[in-house]
Amino acid sequence: MEEKRKHPRTEINEPAYVSSGGSVMSCTVRNISVEGAAIDVENPAFVPQRFRLVMANDSSVRECRIAWIQKNRIGVTFAAMPQERHPPHDER
Repeated sequence: MEEKRKHPRTEINEPAYVSSGGSVMSCTVRNISVEGAAIDVENPAFVPQRFRLVMANDSSVRECRIAWIQKNRIGVTFAAMPQERHPPHDER
């Protein structure tokens, strides 16, 4: 299969969360690049077309859109650059 990506993906195996409309689902990010990622989820049917991907290790947040689904793996494109998540003042 011909490589169509503009940016190379980095293979990782990091925990993250799919967040949308107040619901959160755990996932695993398998690879990531500047423009997108591939994530594994338990049931892709419960993942909305647009959602936030929250990385568990550094709490960075990326707005995502589903590009493709193959079994339990979802390819996503990032809508914007990562944002740092800052806790409210009383949690610091």
